[in-house]
Amino acid sequence: MNLFNHKNPYTIGIEEEYMLCSPHDGELVSRADEIINSLNSEMIKRYSYELILSEIEINTSVCNSVDEALEEIVLLRNNTKNIGEKYDFKIGISGTHPTSKCENQKFVRNDSYNWVADQLQYYARRNITFSNHIHVAVDGKECAIHVANSLRRWIAPLLALSANSPFFEGEITGLRSSRTFQFSAFPRTNIPVYFNEFNDYRKIIDHYIKSKTIEKPRQIWWKIRPHIDYGTIEFRVCDAQRSIRNIKMLAALSQALVYTAVEEYHSGKLLEKFNLEYLFDALWKASRFAFDREIIDPVSENISTIKTQINLMLEYVSDALVQFNNTDVINDVENIISHGTEGDGQIKIFSESGFTGLKKYLINKVDYQI
Repeated sequence: MNLFNHKNPYTIGIEEEYMLCSPHDGELVSRADEIINSLNSEMIKRYSYELILSEIEINTSVCNSVDEALEEIVLLRNNTKNIGEKYDFKIGISGTHPTSKCENQKFVRNDSYNWVADQLQYYARRNITFSNHIHVAVDGKECAIHVANSLRRWIAPLLALSANSPFFEGEITGLRSSRTFQFSAFPRTNIPVYFNEFNDYRKIIDHYIKSKTIEKPRQIWWKIRPHIDYGTIEFRVCDAQRSIRNIKMLAALSQALVYTAVEEYHSGKLLEKFNLEYLFDALWKASRFAFDREIIDPVSENISTIKTQINLMLEYVSDALVQFNNTDVINDVENIISHGTEGDGQIKIFSESGFTGLKKYLINKVDYQI
């Protein structure tokens, strides 16, 4: 628990999950072992397996700013790209692979992932999903649990901005984020309930371990959670993004949301209790519909829209974006609202050149520089 006692709160870490794709046809290929085996003792700290061998996760170190984290993202993307040139694969980035079949994927074999595969069986193999996770350090475990309570309000707007998985197993799903639905087949992936205090959260973890529901705390995969190993608020709702600018936007918004909520917590102004049904309804609509879709404002309980909630989020974090010198991301949010998400871009490419062109696009249009 002492990990929540940060001398430098609001430091940031970013995790990205990459598709490992054939450079010839864009289909998934099992190359995670080759990546891990090629890393030196320093670089291996920045990589980890996911559930399948056609996926790899990279994670930055603890960074003092969003821009510093982006520099590491660029370094890690390029390092993975260079490994791919040796082992005949390319990075692809999307929330789901558009055509590769679940039945053809191979599981990572170690105790942790064997446990997940044994628990989830068929649905573990169907988890061909790729996301972007953002950690923001918080000083104080009680502060962390209340801030996490409050930030559930912004889960749907963040998903709406990052939606990037309209296809799955060769199907036009009709969803903007099919990753959200694929991963939601796993247990403990929901928006969490309200917690009165940190010990209520700790009690759930302890009971789950005692009842063999989980083996370790990180097997609670909620859309947002206090991460008790890192002492952070972890945002887990966003689809993977090819654009470095979009990564900056999501990271800067997450950092600013945490900062603003912490300030409100200490001043006694923090709003935390919302109707879960409204939060879930907004999440569903953000994963399915465009920005003009009506949802229910979780604070006023009046009819609103996804776009209105995104604008309210920008208003909420405006001072914090100034504080961290990240006001440039406002233009990126407005650009997405006007011109669509990366997922909308996928649909356009598919309409022009089918799955063959789309798979080439996903491996050839990855940003490797800021």
